[in-house]
Amino acid sequence: MNKFKIGLHSAILPDQTFEEVIDICHQKGYQSVELCVWPKEKASRKYAGVSHLDVDDTSDEYISHIKAYTKSKDVEIVALGYYPNPLDPDFDKASTYINHIKKVIYFSHLLGVNRISTFIGKDKHKNVDENFNKFLKVWPDIINYAEKLDVYVGIENCPMYFTKDEWPGGNNLASSPVIWKKMFELIPSKYFGLSYDPSHLNFQFMDYIKPLYEFKDRLIHIHLKDTLVDQDKLDQVGIFAPPLDYMDPKIPGRGSIDWKKFMSVLDDIDYKHGIVIELEDKAFEDSFESVIHAIELSINHISSF
Repeated sequence: MNKFKIGLHSAILPDQTFEEVIDICHQKGYQSVELCVWPKEKASRKYAGVSHLDVDDTSDEYISHIKAYTKSKDVEIVALGYYPNPLDPDFDKASTYINHIKKVIYFSHLLGVNRISTFIGKDKHKNVDENFNKFLKVWPDIINYAEKLDVYVGIENCPMYFTKDEWPGGNNLASSPVIWKKMFELIPSKYFGLSYDPSHLNFQFMDYIKPLYEFKDRLIHIHLKDTLVDQDKLDQVGIFAPPLDYMDPKIPGRGSIDWKKFMSVLDDIDYKHGIVIELEDKAFEDSFESVIHAIELSINHISSF
């Protein structure tokens, strides 16, 4: 019997309905899911803009349907996911993102999921200290709202440095342990923590195991994604190039993450929350059948540990 309810991050199924996502999870042996809940608008980047629930519909009928359908398929919603840039230098954009984060928090509360996953955001043209000044104007209010509704907010540690328009500074402040420490010093609430993804540390050549121990009390959610660094490409472009110039996101087992060790540490620290497989592997995106194959291979690999 697996200790963890292995889940799927729903962004890999952008064209499927909520019910179809839950059906696929059930059919392929997934016991949980993180459902993406972006606003219904054109995506600004790949894997964004996916919405499997309408957080604007807070009717009792809709909430009851979601709960009943997931229960009928024995698939638990462990988090709602939305990944914008709440510290965007464009005030109107940032305000829109913040407003939707609060909608996601409220909807998570209505569902009884009480857990969301998102980004801190960042002004890519400002340094870390300047971004923390913006952080203090935005995030205490968000976390205070989440606290009142008993909702935990996990911040994914993705640096968002991947595309040319995200340079020079990236679009997510929360990319390293030294920054996490400051975040949690400034907002010590237990409702504020990490959606931890080892792949983002791995391609930065950082230890992705040690922080599991150091921040075990801040782990709110886990993303299982692998990465493979191409040394030949790295030798050509160097570490200051966009990471996609020298690394590839992979399904678990096709990259360099030691999943046996990673899962063992989660057991060692008595982690009890959601773990979801996040798929962004280009080798499995040529067709819907390939995506399904990636979904199957990934759970088979993780389940072995």
